[in-house]
Amino acid sequence: KKYQGVSWSSMDKETLRELKQLGFSDQKISKMFEVKQSEVKQKRDELSIKPSFKMVDTCAGEFESYTNYLYSCYAGESESPPTKNKKVVILGSGPNRIGQGVEFDYACVHASLSLRKLGYEAILINCNPETVSTDFDISDRLYFEPLTEEHVESILEREKPDGVIVQFGGQTPLKLSKFIESRGYKILGTSTKSIYQAEDRDQFRAILQELSIDQPESIIAHSKEEVEKAMDTLPFPLMVRPSFVLGGRAMEVVDHRDELMDYVDRAVKVSPEHPILIDHFLENSIELDVDALSDGQNTFVAGIMQHVEQAGVHSGDSSCVLPPVSISKEILDQIHETTEKIAKKLQVKGFLNIQYALQKDHLYVIEVNPRASRTVPFVSKAIHIPLVMEAIKILLGEPLNLEALKKRQILTHYNVKAPVFPFLKFDNEDTILGPEMKSTGEVMGISKQWEIAYGKAQIAAGNSLPTKGNVFLSVKNEDKENAIEVAKKIIACGFEVYSTHGTADFFQKHGVKVHSINKVREGRPHIVDKMLNNEIDLVMNTTKGKSSIKDSFSIRRTALEKSIPYFTTLEGALAATFAIEQIQTKGIDVHRLQL
Repeated sequence: KKYQGVSWSSMDKETLRELKQLGFSDQKISKMFEVKQSEVKQKRDELSIKPSFKMVDTCAGEFESYTNYLYSCYAGESESPPTKNKKVVILGSGPNRIGQGVEFDYACVHASLSLRKLGYEAILINCNPETVSTDFDISDRLYFEPLTEEHVESILEREKPDGVIVQFGGQTPLKLSKFIESRGYKILGTSTKSIYQAEDRDQFRAILQELSIDQPESIIAHSKEEVEKAMDTLPFPLMVRPSFVLGGRAMEVVDHRDELMDYVDRAVKVSPEHPILIDHFLENSIELDVDALSDGQNTFVAGIMQHVEQAGVHSGDSSCVLPPVSISKEILDQIHETTEKIAKKLQVKGFLNIQYALQKDHLYVIEVNPRASRTVPFVSKAIHIPLVMEAIKILLGEPLNLEALKKRQILTHYNVKAPVFPFLKFDNEDTILGPEMKSTGEVMGISKQWEIAYGKAQIAAGNSLPTKGNVFLSVKNEDKENAIEVAKKIIACGFEVYSTHGTADFFQKHGVKVHSINKVREGRPHIVDKMLNNEIDLVMNTTKGKSSIKDSFSIRRTALEKSIPYFTTLEGALAATFAIEQIQTKGIDVHRLQL
């Protein structure tokens, strides 16, 4: 109310400084006075209203303290003036949250340590104090600031770095690359043009067509009418999501027209400014993740990871195995060749992550990210190469030593990554996995047997596999045929199997002896009663359709709260069954990471 009578043309230095001292961002001020954000910045510069940078006082004023981490304010003189050393600014990943694990923080930490080893002053910008990258001994200088245009620009103006790195903090820094470059600062590594070619669906589709690389049919819809037209050209099922999101937020697979229109009405507001991406969803396909390094000419494929769950589960929520366990040499060679083509075309310098889908020996590119991915820590440990250090060398101008890296690449064991979920922290949260990422971290299992590596990873993730007892196995109709193998194998391992009537009848007809038990809505005693009585040791439950998901929610939630290991995909259930069989016969081996 105090500023309602103030016009932008009459804005004086005292009023504008007061607004900044009260914490109003340039963006907020621009909306208040209906001017462009750039005009606010221009007026601040004209009136010499710039932020001051203060050191974080770790001694609460009791002693004089000198620290290398700073924060901005609009009060008094700045402390800790910048040096004239060679310096590089690293943009962090912002606050950790569901849909973005701490893996990007790993990349930022190792980037900072690598720069310091190579003789550069490492300056990190991040706003989350609960990360390793914001520890006092990781970087030469740390700015506790939000990753916004205003705050980043004020730090760059102060430090005048030799370059800025945006490829280690996930999607958040990438969105700032164009702005940073427009202000005259050098982006180290992949150019802003290439970053946006990979991000922009139309440009990227044109690149893949030029390279004769297949991708699922897709369109970008800018209105409800365009969504309706998509149904005439794209076959169901469809994968739908808003553009420019991290962690698959608001992403869904829809099977028919009503579900698609419900998604448009409920989940997003489709508009020219906020289009939605619609892809033909590749059913019954295997997803593969590739992490690579490139200097624009040569490309080193660091790791090809095969997802345990089928395509449709977000890559951050899927367990994966490195090296792949069931992919032919011809397909692996094709992945290498395709990755190299894309890296060269985009002139990637540093990290590149590509997600592929394999459907009936036909390879499709799903997504390309010219940045470090969340699997970089996992691949680095698996192949015994500090990939971030190698990436930093490329960003600083060194060519990629392809032969040396291939000689150092060691893969004598299977390595399995398994996600860790926060479901127990939230009331009424369902454990079903889908295209929207829900995990908050990951663990790693290593063994010469991939099944044992998977079992070790599940145990580390808190999903301890039993070696005896009772299993509840109930699956959706399309999984029943393949579930026969799971039922037979788990019974051969000495378990008793309980199934709801539909699944039990199917198994009985195919010669698999299981016990029949009521669903919750069919009356007591039912499966949840048995779980509450500690009579179920493992749950394998797949479901489809809103009604079925709602009916079986209490099963999955009870498993979570009673710490009963559970699997909500058939692929996960099958992998767990193989793991139990191998652990029963061979036990759990111990493998040391150090060579």
